[in-house]
Formats: sequence, structure tokens, C-alpha cells
Amino acid sequence: MMVVLSGLLAASLAIGLPVGSAYADEPTDGTGAGTSATEVLDSLEVKGRAPKTGYKRTQFGKAWADVDHNGCDTRNDILNRDLTGVRHKWRTHNCVVKSGKLHDPYTGKDIKFKKGKKTSTAVQIDHVVALSDAWQKGAQKLSEERRTALANDPYNLLAVQGRANQKKSDGDAATWLPSNKGFRCEYVARQIGVKHKYSLWVTQAEKEAMAKVLSSCPTQTVPDYTGVKDSTAEKTTESEQTEQTQTEQTQTEQSAEQAQQTQQTTQAPAPEPAPAPAPAPQPAPQQDVYYQNCTAARAAGAAPIYQGQPGYRSQLDRDHDGVACE
Repeated sequence: MMVVLSGLLAASLAIGLPVGSAYADEPTDGTGAGTSATEVLDSLEVKGRAPKTGYKRTQFGKAWADVDHNGCDTRNDILNRDLTGVRHKWRTHNCVVKSGKLHDPYTGKDIKFKKGKKTSTAVQIDHVVALSDAWQKGAQKLSEERRTALANDPYNLLAVQGRANQKKSDGDAATWLPSNKGFRCEYVARQIGVKHKYSLWVTQAEKEAMAKVLSSCPTQTVPDYTGVKDSTAEKTTESEQTEQTQTEQTQTEQSAEQAQQTQQTTQAPAPEPAPAPAPAPQPAPQQDVYYQNCTAARAAGAAPIYQGQPGYRSQLDRDHDGVACE
């Protein structure tokens, strides 16, 4: 068994597939990690940009393939790695990210992420070395497996602001740099690491742009981790995840119980109609009341007498206002 596992591991490394999950801050073999970024830059071949002829996204394999076989696609792997306060879609084994917050390295802004048709694009996954750029600088000579590894390598992927990603497009360091100047050194150093790992070259203009950025941070090394390290990031704790799961399960159980009650109510036989209420007793007919005059009405305590009341007579209502014996 150990021989088989060793063989699989060696095969994965040979074609450049990530071993393990994108969640981890793994050593990034082949990138020159830990070495001076300027030294690794100087080791890269300098050539002109090759034609874009033949480039298609499919040349780099299926978009967001599950190359590490952890049961989660690459896009959600990176969202899980780079976002904080992550909430997952239920019953996806903590894979599909439903919401979270990104501290965007490209702009330095905090962005709320919510999965949805009109909201998911607020946070996008960027190839640090764009695939089109890679194609024109050596990737077209790589095998399909190697290109698929490049497209899904966590080292070459960052969750970023959607607008910044669109502005970058397939630009290299000579045509685009993050507006967050505090991240430019690490950004350029990561591009250098990716190009070193996959034997990609740089153009003269690109090398000069990278060297200019690195001149402001001469001690910058090639990053040795897959994500942007942020010591202040607060990932959702295990207890919060458990509480979320329990809450969602409770809501589901309540919904199921309500549905069952509704079904039982629908299927239950109609109740017997209630007996008709007894007719209200008719009031006893009023006896005729006669007051000879208002003095008699007052003596009986009936004054004043309103029209329609027993004892009212027009003869007692001198001003004919409907009130007798006022």
C-alpha cells in the first residue's frame, strides 16, 4: 500500500498537481520560495511575447476543476481559504461558500461576499499570472496536465475584488499593478514564483516593471505559502459552524413538521356541522302606556319621553321637536 501511495504522490508532483487541499499554507515546491525575488527574477528567461494564436480557456482544462480531489471545486477552495466569517451552503460538506468577508489585497478594501446570481461577481478568483499571458510566454508548450495544474494551482490564485480583476484582465506587471501599493511587492514576487515553477518567461518590459517594484523592497522573497497571510483574519470557529448547522437543521425539522401538520389537516375528515343556534327569544310586546298629562309622566319618572317610546303623544310635545314633557 505504501508503494502505491508513494507512486501516486510522485505522479502528482510530476504533472504539477497540488498535493492536499488549498486550505493549507503548503510549501510551494518549484517556485523558488524563500529566495530573493530579485534573484529568481534574474533567473527567468527574457523573450518577446509569442502570438496569442490558439489560446482558449479550455486549453487549461475544465474551469475550477477539483484537481486535489478533496470533493470541492477550486473556486470554493480559494473562497474558503481567503474569506473570513465564512458561512456554507447546507449539505455541501463545508464546500460551497454562501457568504463571508474578503480583505481584498488588490485594493485594500473589505468586501462582503454573498452567493447569488447578481452578487457573486463582487468577489472573483484571479489568476496572478493570467492564463492568456502564460499562454503567450511558454504555457502553450506545456502538456495539458501541466496547464490544468497551472490554472488550478492555489499559489497562482487569489480571491479579489471583481472590478479590480476585470481591470487587470490578462495584463502583466508592465501593464497593470494593484492600486494597493502595500501589496505590490508580494504580488510581483508571487508572479515571479509562478513563472519560475512553470518555466514561463518574461518580456523585457515586464522584467523592468518587476525590478522597479522590487527596488522599493530589496528584501522581498518569493512567497512560500498559497494565500495572503493576514494575522488579523478571524475564520469562523468550529463552535460557530456547529451552531450554524444546528440552527439550519432545526429550521428544516420545523418546516418538515409544519408540512406534515398541513398534510394531516388537509387529509382529516370534515367535522360535523355545528347545530344551528336556537332562535333568540322575541321580546314581549310592549303594553300601551298612557299619561294623561306631563305631570303624570313626571310622577311616573318617565319624563322626558322621546318619540317612539311608550307614552309619547304629540299632545304632550308642545314644540313638536320629538321630545315630550321636557
